[in-house]
Amino acid sequence: MKWIIVGLGNPGGEYAKTRHNAGRIVLDLFRESHDLPLWEMKKSYKALVSKGEVVGRDVLLLEPETYMNESGKSLTTLVKSKKQAAQLIVIHDDIDLPLGAWKLSFNRGSGGHNGIESIALVLKTKEFIRIRIGVAPRDDDGAMRKPKGEEAVVKFVLGKFREEEHDVLARVSKEVIPSIEMLLSSGLEKTMNTYN
Repeated sequence: MKWIIVGLGNPGGEYAKTRHNAGRIVLDLFRESHDLPLWEMKKSYKALVSKGEVVGRDVLLLEPETYMNESGKSLTTLVKSKKQAAQLIVIHDDIDLPLGAWKLSFNRGSGGHNGIESIALVLKTKEFIRIRIGVAPRDDDGAMRKPKGEEAVVKFVLGKFREEEHDVLARVSKEVIPSIEMLLSSGLEKTMNTYN
């Protein structure tokens, strides 16, 4: 059974380097690091796809071409059971973690993330793997400074990464990529024990 790895974000050039597209950015770096094929539009999935083999496992990489709050639509024909959901990895931005931090989660609530809510609703389960990429800013003293209020949060996540923030995201990707390889080869428990 193939593994499906999803990078969440919004489609279109205007969103390409926004914080809300951290999942897509990291997935694209993963694709490049394994020399997998360029993205191809697959209308039946409403998504860009790339497929191949990583650490001896068949993988399907997927970037939904729907807006964030409809991300689940891309998985309706791909994931039809809890067994399949257990081999789904979703990479997404997380404003509850500071930029430079990331975390593996499984069978957890959405934390208010519309993309995760959409996927859980479509799949009728929360039992899938998530890689949460921190995007919240830090103060000069290193403390996390999360925007307050829904409007401020939306404005922040739809804002573009500054160049130095993009560099931090690239460094995070260098940790995330081997964690995905370990998920594929050794499973969730070992990977969580190693990285969390």
